[in-house]
Amino acid sequence: MRILGILLVIWLIIGAIAGAQRHYYNSDPGCARTGTIVVTVLAGPLNYFGANPKVACPHPSK
Repeated sequence: MRILGILLVIWLIIGAIAGAQRHYYNSDPGCARTGTIVVTVLAGPLNYFGANPKVACPHPSK
């Protein structure tokens, strides 16, 4: 169980590094930007195998 915890932390760190390399942390956070950061971190190493997660926030109808 301890190994799974360590692997999870490493996975999330790799995802955070991928977000930093894409300069996601440099601009003002909005709905889409925050969502993209979250899914990039959760995707972890998959970012280096072609995953490029993006999030679009729904706009409420008037």
